Amino acid sequence: MSHQPADDGLHGCATMSSDARLDAVFRDIHQGLPRQGPGTDAATLAALQLCTGLPEPTRVLDIGCGPGMQTLAIARSRNAQAVAVDVDETFLAQLNQSAGAAALADRITTRALNMNELPFGNGEFDLVWSEGAAYIMGFAAALRQWRPLLGPGGYLMVSELCWTTHLRPRPVAEFFAEAYPPMTDVETRLADIAANGYEVVGHLTLPDEGWWTHYYTPLERKLPSLRARYANDQAAGELIDETQREIDMRRQYRDAYCYEYFVAVRD
Repeated sequence: MSHQPADDGLHGCATMSSDARLDAVFRDIHQGLPRQGPGTDAATLAALQLCTGLPEPTRVLDIGCGPGMQTLAIARSRNAQAVAVDVDETFLAQLNQSAGAAALADRITTRALNMNELPFGNGEFDLVWSEGAAYIMGFAAALRQWRPLLGPGGYLMVSELCWTTHLRPRPVAEFFAEAYPPMTDVETRLADIAANGYEVVGHLTLPDEGWWTHYYTPLERKLPSLRARYANDQAAGELIDETQREIDMRRQYRDAYCYEYFVAVRD
């Protein structure tokens, strides 16, 4: 899980606020990565296999798509028409380039949208997908707001950061108490899904290598050059330090938390 910038992006003002300036630093830290959070094509496809009986072409909405590795995996694996939305146009440009290179441009449409203000109609999609982004709205709030976008029997897949133990080492407990206070366990998230108009189909845990291959490893490689670039910027340096701390938490306490992929069908 990364510390996302404000979902409405940067405001076009002559003098950037402190928050807007740090949003720009955040984007600099994360620009060019294969993914904007943990995940793998294998995990995406394993979750997709739980979505049985989808019509073809499948109407897919990928919310908070980032550079869209999972969007590409879905479009590559089945006859789908995917709409991929993200507030950051840099990520969408990266996805458009990748889709063109993979000969998938005719299956993927990108739109720069705030996930809180999606303009789509009721029942417009067969499958709503969101890897590691529902927390921006709040997990339960995202479930409620996205449900009308699905037709009857439509599927939802969301991945979410979850605790795996109630015996949490103090450093990691304190870190996530600050980074993600609503973080809870898999059982609570399953109950949230059932309470918001869905039937749980299944769930799976992202293997540990899924945190590293396309996310933490390339992210960590960027940090030394970023420290040099922002050597005279204390606030930027603190954000870089916090990024390293997040990576170190995973390295030291990987058994305490997970990314869980939840698949549900609309009631």
